[in-house]
Amino acid sequence: MTDTPRPPIVAYGPLYPYLTQGLERRFTVHPVAADADLTALPPAVRDARALVSFGSVGASAAIMDALPRLELIALFSVGYDQVDIDHARQRGIRVTNTPDVLTDDVADLAVGLLYATIRNIAANDRMVRSGAWARGEKPALSGRVTGRRIGIVGLGRIGRAIAKRLDPVAGEILYHNRRAATDTPYRYVADPIDLARQSDILIVATSGGPEAANLVDAAMLDALGPDGVIVNISRGSVIDEDALVAALADGRIAGAGLDVFAAEPHVPPALLAMDQVVLQPHQGSATIHTRAAMADLVLANLDGHFAGEALVTPVV
Repeated sequence: MTDTPRPPIVAYGPLYPYLTQGLERRFTVHPVAADADLTALPPAVRDARALVSFGSVGASAAIMDALPRLELIALFSVGYDQVDIDHARQRGIRVTNTPDVLTDDVADLAVGLLYATIRNIAANDRMVRSGAWARGEKPALSGRVTGRRIGIVGLGRIGRAIAKRLDPVAGEILYHNRRAATDTPYRYVADPIDLARQSDILIVATSGGPEAANLVDAAMLDALGPDGVIVNISRGSVIDEDALVAALADGRIAGAGLDVFAAEPHVPPALLAMDQVVLQPHQGSATIHTRAAMADLVLANLDGHFAGEALVTPVV
């Protein structure tokens, strides 16, 4: 691209440094804050032909309309629930994401959160560090993972990777999807509340979006029961967060391992004080290897688009 003008693009919100460096080598990059006044963008920014953002920032109809020459939205994430897909279609704007490359790391974290929650790893770490153990305080007995019935909400790429990791130790793995999968040995449960009722552990790995909002509600948490544990590595919006806090506070479920929250990076204060809860700052894909692979996929989609070639991982 050294002999031709470099296409102008918008870096919408903060990006991973490796990705930013790759963008700057190829394109004329215009950083735009996620909370920028979109009515005051300068002409050079409004001429951008592509927009790159984290999935949590996405792309609203407003930012699309603020960029009249926009051709492509390239997401640095699998999830695209923060993109107004219908508006993108109406505008003829293509959308790409970064599937597959983060599957293993997200699945690893889900399993790590499960063990950390059930075995009280974070609470016991705090006990040791505070000196309470040395002073004679005894840690509470924990639950166990081996032999438990594990329900997975969403048996997509990540859900299957989680199931594969837990299959050797689980008493049974069952799952809920919109429809039954034909290529899995795991038992399908059509009703999500029934899935929770039959499970000792519930792992939420479904995609986000409006159709999944508050899928895990108070009724589903009550069905999981007072000995049940829930892990969420999906989207914070999939769980009714108020209902979750209430269920944990009342002892209607035993614990939770959470990597995602409804209003990230803000976490309900009540959760911060709960020893039966393990919290992560949305770290599912946050390994050096995966973030580099995600960035490379974003760049490959952009390169393909501007070369007139097929997109590698199109959503729209």
